[in-house]
Amino acid sequence: MDPTRLVLYEDNAGLRASLGAFLAGAPGLLLVGEFASCAQAGADAARLRPDVVLMDIDMPDCSGIEGLRRVKAAAPATLVVMLTVFEDNDRVFDAICAGADGYLLKKTPPARLLEAIAEVRAGGAPMTPVVARQVLRLFPRPGAARSPAAASEAPPLSARELEILGLLVEGYSYKMIAARCFISLDTVRSHIKKIYEKLHVRSSTEAVSKALREGLA
Repeated sequence: MDPTRLVLYEDNAGLRASLGAFLAGAPGLLLVGEFASCAQAGADAARLRPDVVLMDIDMPDCSGIEGLRRVKAAAPATLVVMLTVFEDNDRVFDAICAGADGYLLKKTPPARLLEAIAEVRAGGAPMTPVVARQVLRLFPRPGAARSPAAASEAPPLSARELEILGLLVEGYSYKMIAARCFISLDTVRSHIKKIYEKLHVRSSTEAVSKALREGLA
């Protein structure tokens, strides 16, 4: 795999410098941009073509959530991992609904941060454990009541599909899901394809977002 092209958005100058130096020196990464504001995030993504963006939420001029939306609008294939001090439900929910591919707290150890970048490129959705637990609390449980509108929009997910969707929320990659569920990688892909078809989505982020937003279960 080619080096991962990475862009960092962080308004704290000291943290941006230290984190940027760490990422620039990491094997397999190519830091192509560091910015104190995400107001031009869409133009940055189009110009720099990053594979992964690390995005702070509490940014001046333009919030990280809006910066995330601008990146996704300009470069839909770019993966965006929120890197923030916030772990409250509202911000987690807003980030996921806006298309975030991962959500990590700034206290995440450096080695784990590198693992998370590799995970998101491999198809996972890395999350700090405390955030993953909050997402799972928001996530509809099997048997939960569905709204009539939600029920009419998509067929119900099977128990196995719900299990796999839950593992995606927790940050598991396809390979990790296969190992956890004792099934082949091709079977995982088949289940995820069916999930996408039932929910009328095109990615794991959209699937999680729709499930959280509309109570699909």
